[in-house]
Amino acid sequence: MSELIDIFRALADPTRLRVVALLREMELAIGELAAVLEQSQPRVSRHVRILAEAGIVERRREGSWVFLRIAEQGPGADMAAAAGAWPFSAREALVIAQDGRRLAAVRAERAAVAERYFADHAAEWDAIRSRHVAESEVEDAMVAMMYGRALGHLLDVGTGTGRMAEIFAPTAQRITALDRSPEMLRIARAKLSDQAVPVDLVQGDFLALPIADASVDSVVIHQALHFAHEPERVIAEAARVLRDGGHLLVADFAPHEDEELRALAAHARLGFSDTQIGGWFAASGLTLERTQTLEGGALAVKLWLGARRRDQDQPPVAAGDGEGKRLAA
Repeated sequence: MSELIDIFRALADPTRLRVVALLREMELAIGELAAVLEQSQPRVSRHVRILAEAGIVERRREGSWVFLRIAEQGPGADMAAAAGAWPFSAREALVIAQDGRRLAAVRAERAAVAERYFADHAAEWDAIRSRHVAESEVEDAMVAMMYGRALGHLLDVGTGTGRMAEIFAPTAQRITALDRSPEMLRIARAKLSDQAVPVDLVQGDFLALPIADASVDSVVIHQALHFAHEPERVIAEAARVLRDGGHLLVADFAPHEDEELRALAAHARLGFSDTQIGGWFAASGLTLERTQTLEGGALAVKLWLGARRRDQDQPPVAAGDGEGKRLAA
């Protein structure tokens, strides 16, 4: 019974209840938690340590950063999963709602940092990507991995300058190229203006795709997932819009420790492992079919290909909000 007692003791504090409520929304660093809670980092660290020792919260180190999240397994994880049904008092609910508004500000600042970077570097985006594994090698591997599969209506998430839409256009029936940055979309529009297939350029967020459920046949996410602080939500959104039997191809970095990319290139994540991607695929109703590693320079690029399993209920994921801004190519 000591484990259960430890869990209740850990939760018997107003700040720690607030921490659990926040981490149920998204992973956060200690500094971000402290900003939302309006408390010092040492004080928040002590609360987090108690929650971690009780198995409610776990730490995930990525380079020099440490992210915090609700534990994935165990009694503490089960208890936190039920937090939405906890009988908070009116005062407690008000405090948690206020925390939620401050959390929204954290999310907005993360997005603003990335958008400023994209706006400053839109014209040189392809050159920035080519500093790592030769982009021609990545493109050839992606085309080969999708060879023989019916691309149909292809969604290019985080299209940037439109390069993925360009190389898959010869075998697709229709393309929707989505990006949050209007500067990127202006460049993509010029690049894709002479394609033989219909191309729609859409301004939107990869965390809330302005695309209907089960409406596209294939999705490509090329070197965009590392900009997401919640990459599992990006995968879930891509799975939501896929039809049964459709394919999702992700190309991104393998795990690395190049901390400069956080400041110089607005990277939120320093690469991904097969275990991470495979787990997010499975949670979103996708089967991981193939992986490939491309070595080059200090950074390796990984490809992950998944398929929407047929004849099954899709997992409940949040649908995209809004209509997005559609720009015909």
